[in-house]
Amino acid sequence: MRSELIINVSPTETRIARLEAGSISELIVERVQEAGFVSNIYKGKIVRVLPGMQAAFAEIGLERTAFLYVTDIAPELAIEEMMAGEEEELPPERPRLDKRGHRNIPQIQDLVKEGQEVIVQIARDPIGTKGARLTSHVSLPGRFLVYMPTVNHVGVSRRIGDDKERKRLKELIQKSKGDAPGGFIARTMCEGATVKELKQDMDYLIKLWTDIDSKKTEKPAPILLHRELGIVMRAIRDLFTPDVERIVIDSKEEMEKIQNFIESFLPRGRNVVQHYDGVEPIFDAYGIEVEISRALGKKVWLKSGGYIIIDQTEALCAIDVNTGKFVGKRNLEDTIFKTNLEAAKEIAYQLRLRDLGGIIIVDFIDMERPANREKVYQAFKESLRSDRSKTSITKITDLGLVEMTRKRTRESLSRLLCETCFYCDGRGYLKSKSTICHEIFRELKRGYSETACESIAVLVHPQVAEMLLDEEHPGLEDWEKKTGKKAAVKPREDYHMEQYDIVEDK
Repeated sequence: MRSELIINVSPTETRIARLEAGSISELIVERVQEAGFVSNIYKGKIVRVLPGMQAAFAEIGLERTAFLYVTDIAPELAIEEMMAGEEEELPPERPRLDKRGHRNIPQIQDLVKEGQEVIVQIARDPIGTKGARLTSHVSLPGRFLVYMPTVNHVGVSRRIGDDKERKRLKELIQKSKGDAPGGFIARTMCEGATVKELKQDMDYLIKLWTDIDSKKTEKPAPILLHRELGIVMRAIRDLFTPDVERIVIDSKEEMEKIQNFIESFLPRGRNVVQHYDGVEPIFDAYGIEVEISRALGKKVWLKSGGYIIIDQTEALCAIDVNTGKFVGKRNLEDTIFKTNLEAAKEIAYQLRLRDLGGIIIVDFIDMERPANREKVYQAFKESLRSDRSKTSITKITDLGLVEMTRKRTRESLSRLLCETCFYCDGRGYLKSKSTICHEIFRELKRGYSETACESIAVLVHPQVAEMLLDEEHPGLEDWEKKTGKKAAVKPREDYHMEQYDIVEDK
């Protein structure tokens, strides 16, 4: 499918959208004050080792200490961890197993000590209250190759399906590598690359690592040794695949950088970059702003009239499918099947657009026929194939549930662009006005029936005050009758809907 990259650059924010057939397939947003740290390389210091969690915390100069799992430093698992992130081919040898059949992983306390200085790379940005995740096995991505200076292995991206091309690339890399330390992975865009292009990328990455390695003795930890490319150049390196017909950007300065990069690494693509100088903002001109607003809502309507509800929590994301206004034409099973089939494709699209990760539960509408469940599962699985993030999916259960995981490397779009509602404190709902009235009645009985004061004032939000003086007024009258006291309701514009105060009325 032919696609294009639309790039919006401002002094404080950069946004990059990949369009496929006119629709957003991927959206990246980075703000200056919230720039990511993934792939940055540091010399850090181990400040705490936790044998019970098989993890260590390291000070690398960020606001929160970063953490390092034992699997991020155990040699026999190094390749597997990196390959999982890049969706590359795994090496043929399997991890060693202990007597119980578990992986024979060294103990964290045998690998690192408190106060020890280590060279680490950020594998995942800080998310929520968690610090950054680290790995001691560095990987440096280039245009065509990923260089792994600590691992002697040659692999090819799983997305290159042609066996002859895979064999050709392996042989070329092995030959060009020679006695150079470390290993290489051929990236997806490496398909069809020439010997010259591979060698050029390889030499650049080896020199880059040599420069980084030479800095580690210059200053004590914590210190930044290597900063990853800016978001625009990263996008060109990682998203500018052969199917991208053009790149449209509204910044002349960044456009020149892109052109220089393309002329150095991909001369045949020098004519695809275009500068946008229209009066209308670039994301408005391409209809992207509307799609972003749609991606921040909980409800997503399907073309048939059905809809899906996306509810993101701290631990997982739940997605519910509903028929909505779609009534079908023949029978209930057929209506449900068509809704689920349409929802499967939309959910895969929304996962990419919103960059949802972690544990995801999809609740499809129950289907009686096993054949229909299988068709929906296969459609969902096929729709996920274009996702660059690693996904794992289970079969649809009899209850219509699908359990899946999607690798999370940064905050989701909603958490990046939104913040917790100060009014409901993130619950997504408020106590009803009637509930608040009855809480007030109970508080009056609890603390003000036996007081010496003859009159009290109830300070509340205007809408609650209106209900107290109308529908719920019998409750106040009952309290006044039983206590012989007076209650005056006083609206306060500055009060939260759930806030109220009861004071002596002077």
